[in-house]
Formats: sequence, structure tokens, C-alpha cells
Amino acid sequence: MTSDDWINVQKRLIKLGFNPGPVDGIRGRQTTNAIKKFQASKGLLDDGVVGPKTLAALFGEPAPGTTPRFDEMPWFEEAKRLIGTKEIAGPKSNAVILGFAETIDIDYADDDIPWCGLFVGHCVGATLGDEPLPANPLGARNWMQFGEACEPQLGAILVFWREKKSGFKGHVGFYHGEDAKDFHVLGGNQSNAVNVMKVSRDRLLGGRWPLTGGPPSGKKVEGAAGVASTGGNEA
Repeated sequence: MTSDDWINVQKRLIKLGFNPGPVDGIRGRQTTNAIKKFQASKGLLDDGVVGPKTLAALFGEPAPGTTPRFDEMPWFEEAKRLIGTKEIAGPKSNAVILGFAETIDIDYADDDIPWCGLFVGHCVGATLGDEPLPANPLGARNWMQFGEACEPQLGAILVFWREKKSGFKGHVGFYHGEDAKDFHVLGGNQSNAVNVMKVSRDRLLGGRWPLTGGPPSGKKVEGAAGVASTGGNEA
């Protein structure tokens, strides 16, 4: 769903008496909570995801010949929305990045602290409110305990080792595409920004899928764009 779609959802929720917060086209926690309350009022599964049944309850059945856009892989949509978010050079921190910590209620005071796990935590926490997050989501390798195991595919969380496979350092982001040598990862703290970066396939520790995110997409994307990681160091 696009930001315009979300503005329409937010306006509709307000009209129906459910407060989604600012009408800004962003699927944040307030909007998600409003969707869940609306779903509960209609006897629908209150998961905060705008699927076909929720969309029909909000707006009525779609007109013949139209193709409505549903809230598919909302965590991945949130990640794509944030592409281009960057650290601020020097002692200041980007308030958007600091705000990721508020989403998942953890302490985080400085965007010089590695934030790839924080970014993933925000994207999941802001869109799947009932999804259990790993202990200390700032630790990239801790995401190997998240959700359920899956093959690399569109929207999946991919966890990589960094420096050495037997060590503790790692990197985490979302599958955006792949080629013969690399996975193309949509992640945070990649050259100090949210972007798509190529990460060597042989560094993959595993893929994970949220328990409350619906069935895995099963989609492979060949040849998506991305800049190459330098020396196995995404930051």
C-alpha cells in the first residue's frame, strides 16, 4: 500500500470513530492500534493488517474490474518507506533513528551505536504489534531466534556473520533480491543509512519469518539493485 492508500485508511478510520493519530500516510503504532480496534468492532481478526476482509469492512467491496492494494508484508513496506534515512555526521543523531527505539521500548541514545538490528526491530514492531521480538534486538545475530526459519525470499529477515562465522558480530536486514554471488539486503546502518546493499551469499547464517506475518511470500527477486558491501563491513 502506498502513502496515499494509508492516508485514505487513516481518514476512513477517523470518520468511523477510530483515532489513527496524524493523517500522514505512515503506518505507525497509532494507526495499527486503530485498525485493530476497528477489526475487533467488526468481529475480524484484530491483527492490525489491512487484508481483503478489513479493506472491505472499511470501504465496502471493491468495484468490478479494480485491483485493491492490500497490506502485504507491512514490515517490509515500512522498511522501503525509510530508504534514504541517514545518520547525521558529527555528535548529533537523527531523531528518526532514535525514534526506532521508542517503537520497541528500548534504550538507545546515539546513532553511532550500530543500528541494523534496531531498524529491523522498528519495522517489525511498528507493523506487527503482537510479534515477539528477540532479546536485545540490537544484536544482529539475536535475530536468528526470531520467528520461524525460512528460505531467503522477498521480505524475509536475513542474518549474516561479520568478520568471522564463529564470532559474535553480525548484520541483519530484509531480503530485497539476489544474484549469483550476493543477497541484496534492504537494511539500516548500511554505509550509515537505510538502503539496499549486496552481501555475499556465503555469509548467510539463516532466514527468518515473523510468526504473525502470514505465510512466507515464496518470492525470489533476481538482479535487484544494490551497492556492494566493502570488506564484509556494512556500516
